Amino acid sequence: MEKLRLGIVGLGRAFSLMLPTFLADLRIQLVGACDPRAQARAQFEADFDAPTFDDIEALARMPGIDALYIASPHQYHAAHTRVAARYGKHVLVEKPMALTIAECDQMIVACREANVHLIVGHCHSFDTPYRRTRELILSGGVGEVKMIQALNYTDYLFRPRRPEELRTEEGGGAVFSQAAHQVDIVRLLAGSRATRIRAAVGNWDRSRPTEGAYTATLWFENGAFASLSYNGYAHFDSDEWTGWIGEMGRPKSFDDYGSARRKLALLRSKDEEARLKAAGTYGGDAYTALSMTSTSVDVPKHQHFGPVIVSCEHADLRPLPDSIIVYGDERCQRIALAAPAVPRAEVIDELFAAVHGGIAPLHDGIWARGTLEICIAMLRSSAEQHDVLIGA
Repeated sequence: MEKLRLGIVGLGRAFSLMLPTFLADLRIQLVGACDPRAQARAQFEADFDAPTFDDIEALARMPGIDALYIASPHQYHAAHTRVAARYGKHVLVEKPMALTIAECDQMIVACREANVHLIVGHCHSFDTPYRRTRELILSGGVGEVKMIQALNYTDYLFRPRRPEELRTEEGGGAVFSQAAHQVDIVRLLAGSRATRIRAAVGNWDRSRPTEGAYTATLWFENGAFASLSYNGYAHFDSDEWTGWIGEMGRPKSFDDYGSARRKLALLRSKDEEARLKAAGTYGGDAYTALSMTSTSVDVPKHQHFGPVIVSCEHADLRPLPDSIIVYGDERCQRIALAAPAVPRAEVIDELFAAVHGGIAPLHDGIWARGTLEICIAMLRSSAEQHDVLIGA
């Protein structure tokens, strides 16, 4: 089997979430990594018998790497992508693509000039329930998309955070970290260019001084519009409306209610909070290691990003972790989705097809730039209290 030889830039939470995919997908071979934490580097060397470095330059210079997965903090995505391109490596970079449109443009140009692919993800628009819903729309049987409602209530803001994750100007907050998922999903389902947005953001906890919530109306060129709502203040959990299947596709229990706030209440400083986050990620003292020899991961359902309803001319479509429900003119139909053999395999499908098949990816730099533009417009609309035109 042809392999995709992958180097990892950043062994933190994003890598920890993608690791089950890398272990279970036989197309992937992890061949090197870089991270400032010696403990994480030592864990990677032991697990994969591969070299590690404390900076990206040394990793990018390595021969025999097809692509770099850039999972560093948001504020480093642009610089790290440019380094990867300079050394001729294809790029898979975590969302958000960058923090400014200028940085996005620099990344796109760098990868284009180096003749390497740039893919941005994981975003939840990769997830099978949303992609299959889009296929149903494109089939023509349900008519054109008219309205989309997407909402998500989580404990996002009360999970352990590094200080910059609580500062919007450094890429923190719900808009940069979470809206990228939701905007990507509604753009995919609407199938049209966004033209205008009106938004309000919520920032109402002084101990967590960044956006923890938002609501927005987004209009599209084809006449469709979408309502997006997110709340990360750790009270109501909208997974109650997806059968208690969590974002990662695994069952949750209501008995865990309030656990994020309880853990945070025990911390005495921001430094202690940052150490707690590091401890729970790859190589940390509290990290639960996965089997390095297993080629299967028990994920019974597909991943998702909260309840979504797509209203079309002849049906409402409701993507769920295990199915799509079609509420038609005369009957309701449930379309079952086969359980995923590999979590987030859709990301590897797109990366592998680009690197080894020369197939242009959907989630390329231009696509991700469009999502970031909407996120930035969301912040501006809230601050200035008026509609903001997209692409104006």
